[in-house]
Amino acid sequence: MSKLFNNQSLLRPTASEHRSSRLNSSGIPANSLFQSARRHSSSFYGSSLKARKIKIGFAGARRSLIFTPRAVLAMDPTSELAGKFNLDGNIEMQVFVSNSSASSIAQVDIKINYSSDSLHLHWGVIRDRQEKWVLPSSQPDGSRNYKNRALRSPFMKSDSNSYITIAIDDPAIQAIEFLVVDEAQNKWLKNNGQNFHVEIPMREKLTVPNVSVPEELVQIQAYLRWERNGKQMYTPEKEKEEYEAARFELLEKVARGTSIEDLRATMTNKNDTREIKEPSVSQKENNLPDDLVQKQAYVRWEKAGKPNFSPEQQQREFEKAREELQAELGKGVSVDEIRKKIGKGEIKTKVSKQPQNTRYFSTEVIQRKGRDLMQLINKHAAKSAEDKASTSVEGKNSIEPKVLKAVELFAKEKEEQDGVTVLNKKIFKLADKELLVLVTKPGGKMKVHLATDFEEPVTLHWALSKKAGEWLEPPPTVLPPGSVALKEAAETQLKNESSAELSYLVQSFEIEIEEDIFVGMPFVLLSNGRWIKNNGSDFYIEFSRGSKHVQKDAGDGTGTAKALLDKIAEMESEAQKSFMHRFNIAADLMDKAKDAGELGFAGILVWMRFMATRQLIWNKNYNVKPREISKAQDRLTDLLQDIFASNPQNQELLRMIMSTVGRGGEGDVGQRIRDEILVIQRKNDCGGMMEEWHQKLHNNTSPDDVIICQALIDYIKSDFDMSVYWKTLNENGITKERILSYDRAIHSEPNFRRDQRDGLLHDLGNYLRTLKAVHSGADLESAITNCMGYRSEGQGFMVGVQINPIPGLPSGFPELLRFVLKHVEDKNVEALVEGLLEARQELRPLLFKSSNRLRDLLFLDIALDSTVRTAIERGYEDLNNAGSEKIMYFITLVLENLALSSDDNEDLVYCLKEWKHALSMSNSKSHHWALYSKSVLDRTRLALASKAEWYQQVLQPSAEYLGSLLGVDQGALNIFTEEIIRAGSAAALSTLLNRLDPVLRQTAHLGSWQVISPVEAVGYVVVVDELLTVQHKTYNIPTILVAKRVKGEEEIPDGAVALLTPDMPDVLSHVSVRARNSKVCFATCFDPDILANLQAYEGKLLRLKPTSADIVYSELKEGELADSNSTNLTEGSPSPIKLVRKEFNGRYAISSEEFTSEMVGAKSRNISYLKGKVPTWIGIPTSVALPFGVFEKVLSEDSNQEVANKLQLLKKNLGEELSALKEIRQTVLQLTAPPQLVQELKTKMQSSGMPWPGDEGEQRWDQAWMAIKKVWASKWNERAYFSTRKVKLDHDYLCMAVLVQEVINADYAFVIHTTNPSSGDSSEIYAEVVKGLGETLVGAYPGRALSFICKKNDLNSPQLLGYPSKPIGLFIRRSIIFRSDSNGEDLEGYAGAGLYDSVPMDEEEKVVLDYSSDPLITDENFRRSILSSIARAGNAIEELYGSAQDIEGVVRDGNVYVVQTRPQV
Repeated sequence: MSKLFNNQSLLRPTASEHRSSRLNSSGIPANSLFQSARRHSSSFYGSSLKARKIKIGFAGARRSLIFTPRAVLAMDPTSELAGKFNLDGNIEMQVFVSNSSASSIAQVDIKINYSSDSLHLHWGVIRDRQEKWVLPSSQPDGSRNYKNRALRSPFMKSDSNSYITIAIDDPAIQAIEFLVVDEAQNKWLKNNGQNFHVEIPMREKLTVPNVSVPEELVQIQAYLRWERNGKQMYTPEKEKEEYEAARFELLEKVARGTSIEDLRATMTNKNDTREIKEPSVSQKENNLPDDLVQKQAYVRWEKAGKPNFSPEQQQREFEKAREELQAELGKGVSVDEIRKKIGKGEIKTKVSKQPQNTRYFSTEVIQRKGRDLMQLINKHAAKSAEDKASTSVEGKNSIEPKVLKAVELFAKEKEEQDGVTVLNKKIFKLADKELLVLVTKPGGKMKVHLATDFEEPVTLHWALSKKAGEWLEPPPTVLPPGSVALKEAAETQLKNESSAELSYLVQSFEIEIEEDIFVGMPFVLLSNGRWIKNNGSDFYIEFSRGSKHVQKDAGDGTGTAKALLDKIAEMESEAQKSFMHRFNIAADLMDKAKDAGELGFAGILVWMRFMATRQLIWNKNYNVKPREISKAQDRLTDLLQDIFASNPQNQELLRMIMSTVGRGGEGDVGQRIRDEILVIQRKNDCGGMMEEWHQKLHNNTSPDDVIICQALIDYIKSDFDMSVYWKTLNENGITKERILSYDRAIHSEPNFRRDQRDGLLHDLGNYLRTLKAVHSGADLESAITNCMGYRSEGQGFMVGVQINPIPGLPSGFPELLRFVLKHVEDKNVEALVEGLLEARQELRPLLFKSSNRLRDLLFLDIALDSTVRTAIERGYEDLNNAGSEKIMYFITLVLENLALSSDDNEDLVYCLKEWKHALSMSNSKSHHWALYSKSVLDRTRLALASKAEWYQQVLQPSAEYLGSLLGVDQGALNIFTEEIIRAGSAAALSTLLNRLDPVLRQTAHLGSWQVISPVEAVGYVVVVDELLTVQHKTYNIPTILVAKRVKGEEEIPDGAVALLTPDMPDVLSHVSVRARNSKVCFATCFDPDILANLQAYEGKLLRLKPTSADIVYSELKEGELADSNSTNLTEGSPSPIKLVRKEFNGRYAISSEEFTSEMVGAKSRNISYLKGKVPTWIGIPTSVALPFGVFEKVLSEDSNQEVANKLQLLKKNLGEELSALKEIRQTVLQLTAPPQLVQELKTKMQSSGMPWPGDEGEQRWDQAWMAIKKVWASKWNERAYFSTRKVKLDHDYLCMAVLVQEVINADYAFVIHTTNPSSGDSSEIYAEVVKGLGETLVGAYPGRALSFICKKNDLNSPQLLGYPSKPIGLFIRRSIIFRSDSNGEDLEGYAGAGLYDSVPMDEEEKVVLDYSSDPLITDENFRRSILSSIARAGNAIEELYGSAQDIEGVVRDGNVYVVQTRPQV
């Protein structure tokens, strides 16, 4: 029953989401790993269908049956014309619809007189009266899914016409809608601008027979449906629905008369009469199931290395697989037996490994793409919402020690006095007061110090314990004077103790215990008749940490997202029920973490890492299904991927969080190697060999560790037979010599107790899997397959449908990843690491785009990063005898990996550029290559130190605060940040730098020392972390300080006769000048072994004998101190130095012509003297000044009376409260400017040709006035105040003039000493040069300046001593600088220069420097010209003064400017 319908019925315009404005020609799925094709409708008559072919994609387990129709469309005789259309002028389209009342199949035939190979029907169907298009299960051959919204089906071309037939076999479909598109021309044919709409007449519903369809056919049909639907990820419910829908489709076919045999033939390419190639007789007789042939083809494909076969190769492989199975049948093996043999891999097959695609690489070497390294830079500096730090109003460059509380100062002093490792230290919070207990062990005796900042008298009620909690009366020999012995206790009145140097006042108690029988001390306090306890319990302090460190007090959470951490601690009892609970709670807290910024994410990371390292309970009396855990895990990682995309400044922390959570619970397995060994040791109480192995693993994990772990398991299983341990090692190529050759050698044999057996077998078994996962690339392989898509063999619904490939991956990416997996276990790791880094570079752009699969891309990147680290560690052995170039090459690889994983990575990228330049210099045999490489090495170390410091600041406070709340082992907290750093690329990079350093020093003839002040000294060695912390201390005996950190602006403590450091202050820094002036030996030690040896002499008496390039040291006996002829050993009274108070002379501002000793200091007078006397090619900046007495005059103004009164009060308190210095400086900044000062300064500046700040607005004058006040306030900075006090100068007599100069925005800045300060050679000039302003040279900025010497008789031949390593340069807009010029500078016998601040009106811009593009580094002629000009300027000024000079200046556009000079002291 059919009839002709008009356009208003079957063919009518309809509104739909598929408007032409939303369509384009780019809907072809890109990089699909599996191209699918479908069975064509039976309306194609004839037998000209090509043979179906098996396509094996990346994972190789998916099957597609490809039919390529070539027949001309034959219309069904019952079809009638439903509509005729003229499209686009002369194009005619006819639509026919046929339907038989006896059939449930409707057929739509479309004919169009338009011929094109790219003509497609863009269509969908309307089902259940819904407007949205549905994609039907039955589709023409060659159809493809378009964005899950439509189908694209190709027309058949015949002469000048094109045809297509659509078979509709679903009775629920009411209509078909479509457009026609020529994809090649992006040409759309529409129905008056809208969709064509064809209604399908009602059909009879089929009666589904009560028959059974074989499950393997249902699985194939379900797979075909999954392909048609765009290979979507299904929920378990959707999987079941799709499976049953596939079954129903097959049952419908059976209902229409198709036999099961025909279905099987159609779906498995067996006995299909429509095929060109008939099956052979042997195939028919043997009845070989096609699914077995496919499985054997898959086995062959795997053995061939999973290559990308062409269609022709695929067909050949399929036939070869069939031949192999037929051979088995010929031997009499049954089909069932063949099926089993295939599963076990027992079918003999001959296949050769296929060569890999060489798009990225040859068989051996990766061809890296040329990339601009600048594209790697991320300038995202994280800012925490809780970060209270801001630029100080006193000036950002001031360096002040951390303000310590009274009990902390007390502890610091005791620790330094005792000079030993602290056994235990605990500070209890008692309301607004604190109680310290400190346990040390100097000289074999144990000391217990107790101190509190209580103001009221305090009595200690105390005892000793032989076991925890026990109260025993202390022995009489232990009791401090005045103590009262009681029954099972004693009472002692705390005594007042203070320190003028450290400015604290506490009440304290001290006992000394010789016997080791006591383990702790219980106590309570009594004050004003009130007992003070520890939250209602006795206080108790352990004398020794034992196996676990004593838990610290939680503290106040400073430097953390405290509210978030408190919430985590509150929820931990719920979180420890299961991973499901923990992940869900973490997901719930992510909004709070986002609000807190950097510290919030740090808190989540710390918590998740506590979990990953098993510091927290994983499961507690709660059963949960794996799927529920996975769902919670997916929820958390989904959130993390979204936050990652929207928080570029915190991506490094978010990556670390994801690595602890993991996509499938595995996390970063490379990290787990380090974490798990600590867990095994802690759980099983292991030391000895296990501790040595632990150190080896931290330093360098390798495939050897798999063998070592297996050997330990075999040893335990053999009832602790040591010969079995060595047998396993030796059989796998690990000898005793090899074990001893590791960087961290394993000297001991295992020695376990029998009670450890079961625990160790369990834990080492798990650990072996972790080691194998890393060293077989298993974790990387999982991450790769998650991104590329895969199908796993096995039972169950939708076999092979696991994870869809991520669309839009870079071209050639799959073969690059295959290369990585192929070489992941190579002993020679260079090609592997290059491949891993190339993959990370290719992946990187995708990580900055939002996508619902970003999580999988991130896990792949984390896995690639982890594999780089483990590969580099495996490659250490090859570097043992390697030359410098190979080590430098490895450094570039690790540095690139670190930069790819870091947020604020600008410094790292510039280091990478410099290393590549260094390699270029080395390859070209440049005579300065080693010297330059050493500077790059120093800069890279600074970058690593900066990164470690960031980790410490961001993570450690959160670890300590949250750890204390959760009861995490104190030992784990102490090394929390250290373990994170050691696990990353930074640790591997540091190891490589340590290997290269001595090579470079030897090649560049640098030696192990740089001697800055060559003075012979004798003294006792004291080791400190930072010079800053002891700069105001007075040592009562001659002391050789070994300070791990020296920034350059510190003072040298009284009593110090030598200062040795691994740090790199400039030769002309403040501390260097101080050392030379004070006749203190000062040197930098580059050799860590020498430094460690010096530190081992702590407390011993040493003699230091320096030369210009080395220091010889030897130990002395106690009696030799008095006989020493060192000039530093006897204290002489300081020469009397007096200041003359300067008075206000009635002038607020003066020009340079008016500078006199009564008006300004030497700095101003010297610059005035130079003007007109130096050669004209040396520029001298125009200057004016605020003379002596102006500050005092301004302070006396009525408008500033309140400020003056406050200052007077604060100065009175200075003797007792040194913290008043900071308050004094802040008070000075409150001064208001008298109108006369403003007017006079304006007049002088304008008449001198200088710009007046006020001309740019009132705000600019305010900035200038604030800068002037900061200069005045610097009279009270800590360094200057203590310095004047040391030499007994009257601080009140110190007066401050202010030199005003226009800032020259320098290309380079320099400092010259016209006599070499290191050697005292007056025939040569020594100078240092930095990029940008000179503050980085004279201030506390890390790194070294460029340094050179120049003979005065050959000023055109400067000799380079060192390249620069300072990472930061300062640059500024056109501005004014206000320089301190006091009467306390350049006094005879006292070098006060540099103590006070010079402040620019505008803030300098900090710029990370790229030396690889700086002509001063790369252009030898340019460098010679600039350095010669600097040397000639120094020589000219020395000749002008007739004495050695200390000169500061800048270079701008090749021109030299001198901004100040003073006599060289």
